[in-house]
Amino acid sequence: MGAPRKADWREERRKRAWVLKHEGWKQKDIAVALGVSEGAVSQWIKQGREGGEKALKAHPAKGATPRLTAEQKARIPTLLVKGASAYGFVGEVWNSRRLAQVIKREFKVSYHPDHCGRLVREMGYSIQKPVERATQRNEEAIEDWKEHEWPALKKKPHKKGERSFL
Repeated sequence: MGAPRKADWREERRKRAWVLKHEGWKQKDIAVALGVSEGAVSQWIKQGREGGEKALKAHPAKGATPRLTAEQKARIPTLLVKGASAYGFVGEVWNSRRLAQVIKREFKVSYHPDHCGRLVREMGYSIQKPVERATQRNEEAIEDWKEHEWPALKKKPHKKGERSFL
């Protein structure tokens, strides 16, 4: 993708410095006119002398080389559709930690779970956290506690100045 087009003003400024130099301007006057340091103008003129106007063009930042190829990235939705249980996970919910493990297994590429979340968001998916509940959970006891115990605990003091321990 590279830098957005609005960043090209820097390139135009370098080219303008090059033109002004060829029109006979002094470097210090070019620096003042363009609002930059004399050192910057000196570097631009040197680049222009060594590589021509082409050397003054904008060069988007390279960034790190992606570890997954475009083809591998394109296969990620297929992996997700198979379901998490197809890869030995309990439940069908995908999370970034699980996806990182599957990417490692399928493509032999290690990604941090946070990066896996970014990958799938770029593809229009979202990662969820699985609901983890204790297997010995007693729903009836929980409802009973919420109905009878919790209201008594959450009551506020009735009188002004009376303090609560909660």
